[in-house]
Amino acid sequence: MNSARTSRWLSALSLLIVLTLLGGLLTAAFSSLHWEWRWASVWTYREKFLRGWLTTLIMVSFTLLLSIPLGLALTLGRVTGWLPVRQFCTTVIELIRGTPLLVQILVLFYIVGSALGLHNRFFAGILILALFEAAYFSEIFRGAWLSIPQSTLSSARAIGLTPADTFTQIITPLALRNCLPSLAGQTASLIKDSSLLSVIAVSEVTHVAQEINAFTYGTLESYLPLALAYLVLTVPLSWLTHKWEKSLAYAH
Repeated sequence: MNSARTSRWLSALSLLIVLTLLGGLLTAAFSSLHWEWRWASVWTYREKFLRGWLTTLIMVSFTLLLSIPLGLALTLGRVTGWLPVRQFCTTVIELIRGTPLLVQILVLFYIVGSALGLHNRFFAGILILALFEAAYFSEIFRGAWLSIPQSTLSSARAIGLTPADTFTQIITPLALRNCLPSLAGQTASLIKDSSLLSVIAVSEVTHVAQEINAFTYGTLESYLPLALAYLVLTVPLSWLTHKWEKSLAYAH
């Protein structure tokens, strides 16, 4: 118990030292600019900024709810034995992963969305992000699936487990443990990728920061809170994933 407590104290102390050093470097760098801060003018738009941050949070949440099952469907389609389905899923994944998200947003919203009559920028943004992230989630799931030793699956069959039991009791826990760090990293990328929706005027936090900058001419005052807004989302995600990963770190 004392050893664990000492380890936590040392970890907290080292983190404090690192943050202090980084803070000192940033302070020195900003001091050299002799920047005239305009926090007062930016502060008047704090409620608008908060609404943009909440919009980003909502969009990311709905995107995750759509992209994870869609990614699983693409994975199952890619490993299925039916050739047309496998080729379709492979083509979709490669097209999405091989082209910039910015181009996909413009094409899917202004061309495909207009043809389908989808003019709501909020919902269109969620669908575009979900499709983009699903391709990456699919490859993460496929890699986790392939990382399971064939001997493990053979042992499951040998002890009489049904395919359904093998999937729920063997494949899913092992695959989840193997893909969890990659899932966390991709989710953090999703949070930051949502900033590109500002090109179609979705009022997420990056678009709001751009508007505040245009109103106040306070560039750093607008974008430094933007960086903090993303950190508020990504840092707890990394911490929770690390805790979850430790809980799954049982012996083979």
